[in-house]
Amino acid sequence: METSARNTFWGTISAVRPGAVNDEIELTMPSGTKLVASITKASTERLGLAEGKEACALVKASMVILMNDADQYILSTRNQFCGTVKSVTPGAVNGEVVVDLGADGEMTSIITMGSISKLGLAEGSKVTAIVKATSVIMAVKK
Repeated sequence: METSARNTFWGTISAVRPGAVNDEIELTMPSGTKLVASITKASTERLGLAEGKEACALVKASMVILMNDADQYILSTRNQFCGTVKSVTPGAVNGEVVVDLGADGEMTSIITMGSISKLGLAEGSKVTAIVKATSVIMAVKK
């Protein structure tokens, strides 16, 4: 599947937990890292999501939050990925920060230049990339 999304993660569905309105989908990437999505029951059915099925999770770069001290907090977000800043591309208002997640690839975040400065983000900085489960889009091959 070709995609222009910066943050595309392939894996196998390892769990489908039904909810009243939304289902929780757990995608296990080849490295063993799990990514959780919360999607509508209708989407789960339409996509045919089931344990063992290959799928892909897409995350908009503008939905990725970065923290440099996440280990000091208990967060409600299900998806927290530790990594190292690979690059920071500044812009007039926002900047693009690419985080190396090791075996899981890279995750790009678009955040304000003020936040980049406040966090002291630069190549080599240790960060945690955070994504709410409700911000994850699921896709499958036809």
